[in-house]
Amino acid sequence: MNEQIRISPIRLIDERGGQIGIVSLDEARARAAQRGLDLVEVAPDSRPPVVRLMDYGKYKYKAARAAREARRKQHTVQLKEVKFRPGIEEHDYEFKLRHARRFLAEGNKVKLTMMFRGRQVTHPELGRDVLLRATKDLDGEAKVEQYPNFERNQMTMILSPLKN
Repeated sequence: MNEQIRISPIRLIDERGGQIGIVSLDEARARAAQRGLDLVEVAPDSRPPVVRLMDYGKYKYKAARAAREARRKQHTVQLKEVKFRPGIEEHDYEFKLRHARRFLAEGNKVKLTMMFRGRQVTHPELGRDVLLRATKDLDGEAKVEQYPNFERNQMTMILSPLKN
């Protein structure tokens, strides 16, 4: 920008985006000084290079504000966990399913964990049935991202919310 531009002549664009044309570098600097603006090189590789008249400080400020606003509005997806047991009673199952629904409605992923204790590990199909029942109950609200995966004494599966 300004004094760092070396190649002359240049293609000059005014602050509203209209083309002024091909002018010498000295003439462009004079126009910028007259209007109190900066010369900013937009396309340095083209011949002649394209230079724009703009208030560079104002441009940087607006870009920083836009970036800050975009960061503020973004939603980070978290992985929330709901733990089950193979012999879970109906009320407990419904209670935990409500939590999973709330997490999905907030836009978060849900990790369903089936925890086995002692001899329960010998019947993993009971835990798998509970997890598959949960996915069937959450059918309209979530899709399966990772099917039941058995490791040591627990089985996990991950659900992600459906995009509306």
